[in-house]
Amino acid sequence: MRLSIVVLITTLIVGSVVISLGFLTNEEPGEVYEILTPYEKLEKYKNELEKISQYNLQVLEDLNEQIKNSDDVHLDQLNEEIAVITQVINENKAELEKVIQKLSQMNYDT
Repeated sequence: MRLSIVVLITTLIVGSVVISLGFLTNEEPGEVYEILTPYEKLEKYKNELEKISQYNLQVLEDLNEQIKNSDDVHLDQLNEEIAVITQVINENKAELEKVIQKLSQMNYDT
């Protein structure tokens, strides 16, 4: 019984040392942080706004299609959803125009 306890403890110690050395000598780089210029940040933001705009336009198309194929029971709810999506699209367009204007100004300045 003593021998099995000694073997078990030795195995745990050796295993712990191997695992610790594995973590300490891990050559994989950690997280790499991108360093973006303000222009690159705005460009990335513009691309995200364009994706959101495309998604919102698709949702608007889907809602309009649902109105065409819907009975009058859910028509008010669909109209409210369309109004909200339209407002979001208009706000997104305004923000996108501002970003594009800033990008062109930054590009012109450099």
